[in-house]
Amino acid sequence: MTILPLMAEHWPAVRTIYAEGMATGMATGMATGMATFTTELPTWQAWDTGHLPTCRLVATDETGTVLGWVALSPVSGRCVYAGVAEVSVYVAAAARGRGMGPALMKALVAESKQNGLWTLQAGIFPENTASVRLHEAVGFRQVGRRERIGQLRGMWHDTLLLERRSAVVDTTNPTEN
Repeated sequence: MTILPLMAEHWPAVRTIYAEGMATGMATGMATGMATFTTELPTWQAWDTGHLPTCRLVATDETGTVLGWVALSPVSGRCVYAGVAEVSVYVAAAARGRGMGPALMKALVAESKQNGLWTLQAGIFPENTASVRLHEAVGFRQVGRRERIGQLRGMWHDTLLLERRSAVVDTTNPTEN
């Protein structure tokens, strides 16, 4: 497996993996589609605009086939939250259980520190236990449960709020990072 920066040319494979995640969720036996509130696939332009220009990665096999991806979105346009980002991570169904998720997440954490981010957060459906375990394995901790935070297909759902604070980035004076 090779971890590379996610580029526009990866978009068709990234989009396919995203669609799989939207349709199936991550964990075996999990309710269909419990990976995201998103119900329609974005265009490359919309996805690109909605994610940070850094901290976008793909995992590829020896043939260059994209097996998973991870990226960060800003949580707010306010300058005080410039070092806080939300994680998206998706692994192709055929590649699950082969270490892609942990490898992508570890690389993302390292790159986020290099880019001055002090907090990574994730909103995860409680039913998506595989994603919760993945995030916890790389240092995220559950900080809360957001009850009935959004609707998916006309039904209200909770999310768990997980976060990972950087021990490397100086949070005592974020404007100097």
